[in-house]
Amino acid sequence: MRATPGSVIVDIIAGARPNFMKIAPIIRAFEARSAQGGPLRYRLIHTGQHYDAKMSGDFFEQLGIPAPHLNLEVGSGSHAEQTAGIMVGYEKALMEQRSAMCIVVGDVTSTMACAITAQKLWVRVGHVEGGIRSGDWTMPEEINRMVTDAITNDFFTTSEVANANLRRTGISDDQIHFVGNTMIDTLLANLDRLQKPPFWDELRLEPQRFIVLTLHRPNNVDGQGTLAALLMAVGAGAHGLPVVFPVHPRTAKTLKEIAELPVNLHFVDPQPYLEFNYLVKHAKAVITDSGGITEETTVMGVPCMTLRNSTERPETVTMGTNELLGTDPAALKPACDRLFAGGWKQGAIPPLWDGKTGPRIVTVLERLLAA
Repeated sequence: MRATPGSVIVDIIAGARPNFMKIAPIIRAFEARSAQGGPLRYRLIHTGQHYDAKMSGDFFEQLGIPAPHLNLEVGSGSHAEQTAGIMVGYEKALMEQRSAMCIVVGDVTSTMACAITAQKLWVRVGHVEGGIRSGDWTMPEEINRMVTDAITNDFFTTSEVANANLRRTGISDDQIHFVGNTMIDTLLANLDRLQKPPFWDELRLEPQRFIVLTLHRPNNVDGQGTLAALLMAVGAGAHGLPVVFPVHPRTAKTLKEIAELPVNLHFVDPQPYLEFNYLVKHAKAVITDSGGITEETTVMGVPCMTLRNSTERPETVTMGTNELLGTDPAALKPACDRLFAGGWKQGAIPPLWDGKTGPRIVTVLERLLAA
């Protein structure tokens, strides 16, 4: 990609499934402003951290994300191996063509690795979803967030909680740009495009008559006994309803070792974006250890139970439909009983989760880079 006279190149980094939902509205906003004569241009770099179709390719197609200008194709490996591969690949890209800013999103390995590489080559870093914190240092994502934010120049934040987290670390207000949530931009833009997964009729699913389950955190899925106990509690708490469980590759390895599982659990492959959110929208409830899904359930008004001891998205609990249950399987029964008794909270949508975050980000970038 070559800059045209007067244009400013911004790198947009994506590497793993959660990133793709977050970059789609930013890319749309870039293209809209470019069509209006705006000076910014983007270079989309896919690190290849998630590299199979279910975790990557389907999302590009369904969300209308253009083919990356560059794919680093880092592939699988340990955290250190992936970090090193991404840094080497992105360093080469920046040496060949320097950008005005590196935009990283979320909290995956690609986020941290590209932020470090950019700063070492004196390229400005912008972090979309800057400032969120779980307080749990056992989570690789928390380390990624802290390292990235320690070397970020401009923070594009989702909530006042994130803003306060940043201010406590000495970040000045002129570095903090409260713009909203790009994941919600993507959700709202696609609500009328959601589609039934192919197994809907086979499992005889009906709206409000099934539960969606996702589990992938190491402390929940790496131990056979821990995962088995959680699944038995989910199966019992569902009050006889089917539980649809898109199985993360990490979880699948442990599942093979468990001999007895609840009969109402239905294991399916990881779902593309439109099919997965169709399930969420029509579910009685979602049980998860994901962070991003709690944002989507909050906006769709779907009850959500999070099997974690902390969350980096507290607004989904204080304002939204999410409740933090912890990792003890015994916590599921009272929560599910309350759900089926009609006692779940209604929730509300946090400020600026309105589908207009992508354009706000590009407006800020024009002010920062092209003034």
